[in-house]
Amino acid sequence: MFFYVSFKKIVSYTLPKLRMPQLKISLFLLLFPILSFGQNKSIDKLLQTYNSRSVPYISVQELKMKSDTYIIIDTRKKEEFEVSHIPNSIWVGEKPERNLLKSYLNLKKTIVVYCTVGIRSEDYGEKLNKEFQGQIYNLYGGIFAWKDAGYALRDSKNKSTIRVHTFSKNWEDYLKTGIAVH
Repeated sequence: MFFYVSFKKIVSYTLPKLRMPQLKISLFLLLFPILSFGQNKSIDKLLQTYNSRSVPYISVQELKMKSDTYIIIDTRKKEEFEVSHIPNSIWVGEKPERNLLKSYLNLKKTIVVYCTVGIRSEDYGEKLNKEFQGQIYNLYGGIFAWKDAGYALRDSKNKSTIRVHTFSKNWEDYLKTGIAVH
């Protein structure tokens, strides 16, 4: 980040001093990739920092290939789910409620929990592990990884959408595709 800020200051100081507009544009186009370097935030680093891997991960590719063999649980807030969610996922709220989940968990299928990137869903999966028997997986990278892999999302009316609720403005840098909503 320091490199980005320092380099940006140098360029903002130098560009106005150039007299030829074409040279300014050429310099900007040449330097833009360097200025952008370091701007992409990594979900991998985020998950390494905040998750303990107490709930094993499943990749978006594996979930997509065998989605009918899993119960997919969305652990985000209702407004996030309504903007978009993984097809056939079930919104159950942010805290596991035994009575609500009991009917789903009796289906004896493996459970996949997900959220925006996979942090809140790990916490949810830990709570499920204490309450219920069965295999529970956390979707690595959450709905962001699902969307970035090119897989479809549904909105509250079950229509295809490219909008993704990013939890907050700070998180939208982790989403590489789609339209960020917060």
